[in-house]
This record gives sequence, structure tokens and C-alpha cells, in this order.
Amino acid sequence: MSQAQDQNPTGRIADKFVTLRAQEKTALVTFVTAGDPAPDYTVPAMHALVSGGADLLELGIPFSDPEADGPAIQAANQRALNQGMTLTRVLDMVAEFRRQDDTTPVILMGYLNSILAMENFAQRASLAGVDGLIMVNLPMEEAEEVRQVLAEQQIDLVSLVAPTTSDQRAQTITAGARGFIYYVSLKGSTGSGALNVDEVAERTQYLRSLTDVPVCVGFGIKDAQTAAAVSQHADGVVVGSALVQLMADSNSVDDAATRLQNATSAIRQGIDA
Repeated sequence: MSQAQDQNPTGRIADKFVTLRAQEKTALVTFVTAGDPAPDYTVPAMHALVSGGADLLELGIPFSDPEADGPAIQAANQRALNQGMTLTRVLDMVAEFRRQDDTTPVILMGYLNSILAMENFAQRASLAGVDGLIMVNLPMEEAEEVRQVLAEQQIDLVSLVAPTTSDQRAQTITAGARGFIYYVSLKGSTGSGALNVDEVAERTQYLRSLTDVPVCVGFGIKDAQTAAAVSQHADGVVVGSALVQLMADSNSVDDAATRLQNATSAIRQGIDA
């Protein structure tokens, strides 16, 4: 196990996982795209997800070329951009959410291009209340400077591990991991394919042997059944595309909030059963 990791990590993400482990519960991590289908949907959606049982919130930064995302999230990105969404507006949404919720961890997920375009991103994100960052297109070899800048603002750079990641590379990634490790459960884009739970179990067992940093599994988890199956082998499960599609199918802000709360509650019950 790496000695480079913080022995006593602090912050909302670490605190949440400490609490969940004490309760012997698996984290439910939810994802929606900021500004989709319109900006006024996002903050009520975040609160609805928490009310439904989400433990951590991932908020997607709209981007024009999201190469890791499947059709549902690609469409969400385009809808949000069409509504004039910017990274500044995403941070404003987090700050608005924080007025009522100062405990639920918020992790921004997106692409390096977006944050490089904002001066003093780390400071502004910290002031808004952001706890973590997932950068899909930031390779390990180029991550250290970003990791250090974020860490100075108490923001965790969450590392990703894929099914194709070699053992040697996984060891290096886990050695510098903060917040949690995002294990991509299948080859392909978000929401695609069928999960092979046995393969996920084998890989997450290996990752958990390398580190005490929690391991969360995402991509391909669509409902209570798949979430429950994966939750037996991970510290957290991430549900995204299914929730994004619910947002797209909603008729109003209140309708979206109700749908999200109900869906999240069903997934939470499946995990806890």
C-alpha cells in the first residue's frame, strides 16, 4: 500500500466515506449534466438526488466534444451548451446548492480543456464549494501539476482506472489517488454495453488490495439491479446516463426533481437490500 497517500485525508469526500464505512453502506454516486435540459433544473435536481439517497453528487461540465460519453450524455452536453452554459455558471450552481447543503460532496466531471480556459479555476471552485474533480482526458503522466494545484484548495483529483489499465499502471495510479478511485466498469462510452459483474469484482478486489482509498464503479450501471450487483464489490456505485435520460424526458423542473428522487430512492433501496 502506498505511503504517498494521505494517512488522514480530510474533506467532505473523505468524511462521507468514513461515515458510510461505519454504517457498512455502499456509496451511491449520481451524475447529471449542469444546465441540462435548462439551467434552472440543475440545483433542484441536485437536492432531489440527495433527498432520494445519493451520497455524493457528480456534476458534468458541458463540453462540445465529450469523447468518453454515450448518446444520452452527449445530447445533454449539447442541450446545456445551447442554453449558454459555461464553467462560471456551473460554479454558480454549486454555490447556490451550498446555501442549503453544506455536507454532500460535489465532484465536477468533464474535460481538461474546460478548466484550462478558466483563470484561477481551483480557487474559484473551492470558493463555490467543489470537493473533487474528474478529468476524463487527463492522463496520469500529466496530472501531477493539476493535482497539486487542486490539493492546495482542498479539492481531490479523482483518478480513473479502466478495464484495460495494466497492473503496473494501476499501482502507480492508486499510489497518488485522492478522494476515491473511479473504476470504469466496461470498455466503451458511458451507458453502453452490459456489465460483467465477475470481471468488475475481480478488478475492484485487486484495486482495493492496493489502497485504502475508496473504489467506486461507474459506466453501465443503469438501475437498482445492476447497482445492487456491483455494490457487493465496491465502496460506491455511480449512476449517470439513466438519470440524465430522466432529465431529458421531464416536462418541468418539478417533474424532473420528482423523477430523480424516485429513481434514486429505488436504486438506494436496491443497494441496501
